[in-house]
Amino acid sequence: MEKLGEKKYWSPYLAGACAGLVLVLSVWFTGKYFGASTSFVRSVGLLENAISPERVSQMDYFIKTTPKIEWQWMFVFGIFIGSLLASRLSGTFKMQAVPEMWRNRFGPRISTRAIVAFLGGLVAMFGARLAGG
Repeated sequence: MEKLGEKKYWSPYLAGACAGLVLVLSVWFTGKYFGASTSFVRSVGLLENAISPERVSQMDYFIKTTPKIEWQWMFVFGIFIGSLLASRLSGTFKMQAVPEMWRNRFGPRISTRAIVAFLGGLVAMFGARLAGG
């Protein structure tokens, strides 16, 4: 790890190589590519199933696959835990509603940041689902 001041950073080349290696090993051992968008759809299915199971049982997507916690959901959870752990260990973790770079360009309003982040997430999820991911 490189050290800049008091913070330690991974080399982006090493991190990219490690991610590529994990993908190759995943396909080799399980025959499956890892991804995240399906986990979000299934999570919503789980929540909706708790409220209205008869409605979920009629949806075409969930007729083919039951909403459940499975390896891909655990993969997404692992990304969250791993990134949290890495940021804490490197000393780069910082809780902030509006990042400094955003504040300098668009201002300090939390509501604007939240709306744009939500819309960006919708666009990214729509694109991922459209691409079959």
